[in-house]
Amino acid sequence: MNHIAYSIVIPAYNEGERLAATLEQVLAYVHQQNWSVEIIVVNDGSCDGTVKIVREYAEKDPAVRLLENHGNRGKGYSVANGLMNARGDIVVFSDADLSSPMEEMPKLLGALAAGADIAIGSRWLNPALQTRRQSLHRQLFGRIFNLLLRAILGVKFKDTQCGFKAFTRRAVRKIVPLQRIERWGFDPELLFLARKFECRVDEVAVLWADQGGSRIQPLADGMRMFQEMMRIRWYDLTGRYDGRTVGSATPVKVLSGSTPKHV
Repeated sequence: MNHIAYSIVIPAYNEGERLAATLEQVLAYVHQQNWSVEIIVVNDGSCDGTVKIVREYAEKDPAVRLLENHGNRGKGYSVANGLMNARGDIVVFSDADLSSPMEEMPKLLGALAAGADIAIGSRWLNPALQTRRQSLHRQLFGRIFNLLLRAILGVKFKDTQCGFKAFTRRAVRKIVPLQRIERWGFDPELLFLARKFECRVDEVAVLWADQGGSRIQPLADGMRMFQEMMRIRWYDLTGRYDGRTVGSATPVKVLSGSTPKHV
């Protein structure tokens, strides 16, 4: 098996409308850089053309891989599945909408090269880099969430929810198997675990533009995310993160056209 320097993980749930354009942009950029790379699309039980699109691209370009969850498990589970199955020395997670363009990836890589274990893209470290902002009520929701996160979990970053993060292989193996939160609250959990197990996390200002079409419902999902924050605190207080070697449900590796198997 050829050495892979970078893995790019893209969680996807019913992303058929924009996934082809996303893969075109990602592939064009990484091939221009002449990187040894794999692009892992994690299908989270989509019922549209997501899988068909990924398989078509995988047939044309061996850099593209398809992983499939058993049904709809949530974004957190999908990201963990991709991270744990990645073969690259460095693993980058990106939202399918490319709100932060792939051209920003060298900023994350630079932070890792400078000694960070994890580099997280940030919309609020330098707000001037936001080329198209979210609505005011979404921004207010984000600020309230960030304040609660600092108070409850002690995670003190300006932006934990930006869907653009990079991990060293060591960091992936150290904290991702401990992950229990399968849906929207997975970002705070990963950053809480990084802090708990002394991984260095650098926050990096990146270009970002709201792409619209978000599936987050601020009130309902805000309550769920608050509950998940409390669950993280409870898990820590009761020692449920200590000595754990597999995630909340062991990620399942399913390559296109293959038989499911646990990893």
